[in-house]
Amino acid sequence: MKVKDIMTEPIKVNKADTVSHAMELMSKHDTRRLLVVNGNDVLGVITMRSIARKLGTWKTSNLPASSLHVAAATTNMFAKVLPDTDIMDAVALMDRSGGILVVTDGGKIHGWVTPHELMKNARTVKGYAADIMKEPISVSPGERVAHARRLMLDKDIGRLPVIENGNIAGIITERDVANGMMNFRNLVPDNQQDERIRNLIVGDIMTHNVKFVRTNTPISEVVSLILNENIGGVPVLNLRDEMVGVISRRSVIKHMASMNQLRTD
Repeated sequence: MKVKDIMTEPIKVNKADTVSHAMELMSKHDTRRLLVVNGNDVLGVITMRSIARKLGTWKTSNLPASSLHVAAATTNMFAKVLPDTDIMDAVALMDRSGGILVVTDGGKIHGWVTPHELMKNARTVKGYAADIMKEPISVSPGERVAHARRLMLDKDIGRLPVIENGNIAGIITERDVANGMMNFRNLVPDNQQDERIRNLIVGDIMTHNVKFVRTNTPISEVVSLILNENIGGVPVLNLRDEMVGVISRRSVIKHMASMNQLRTD
């Protein structure tokens, strides 16, 4: 199977558009990233994580998202591939680069491949959740959003389970943080923003009714849950209802890449 068989049409945004417009596009198309272009040139990718990073910096602390341009939050987390690139080569490249794949040929953008497209081909991957989960990093509902954001950026993760009295009370994602900060910057007067944002707590913006899996859940079922719910990842519980791990889309991609390496070694 080739990249051209699974690629999709990218959602594009111009580098001169505002961050608030980019977030509206993400919400409309239920996506976490947009391809940043200038005419026919690919400049990079803007993501919920890069927006959360930009909106939290001191240089932009007094600016609403409507005043920030996409170029300010654009990342170079992408690699270009040809349409005939083998899909397993694409898996390995995505795992190494940590970004998405832009399919180009002759200077023309044909499509892109995100973890979502690759995971559609991982429904038959063998193994269990315990085989691919990562050690969880969590926060409590009463902790400040600024602290949660800092953890996400420092650890390069997109979500933090929220634990209260030993149980999962919710989850806070980079989308929650970006949306929360954007709303504050657009609605709260400039002279109140710093104090209000500092006092914003996780419980105010976290997502409730968290989807989760068990350590013995087959990876194929984990993949189906993530794809069907269009979520970035899930906490992993053991049989005693204790959270023991977290699985993200990148965890699945890494496992796919390692299994392919085993087959080729």
